[in-house]
Amino acid sequence: MKVNLKTKFIRKKLVRKNLSQNWLASRAGVTSGYMSQLMDGSRHPSPKLRQRLMDVFPECEFDDLFLIKENA
Repeated sequence: MKVNLKTKFIRKKLVRKNLSQNWLASRAGVTSGYMSQLMDGSRHPSPKLRQRLMDVFPECEFDDLFLIKENA
């Protein structure tokens, strides 16, 4: 099982709040390069990072931010 970010949703949230991907990386405790890889789907967030991202967007549910791919 792999978990990907729902990047379109996250980008819309950032734009609405006038925030950058670098801001998100900082809040999530990762580098901007790593966040770029998460956003382009080449990396997958660990359970700990998923929790930090949920903390950044407390108004969102897990299914709002993440897509689970079975047998990927």
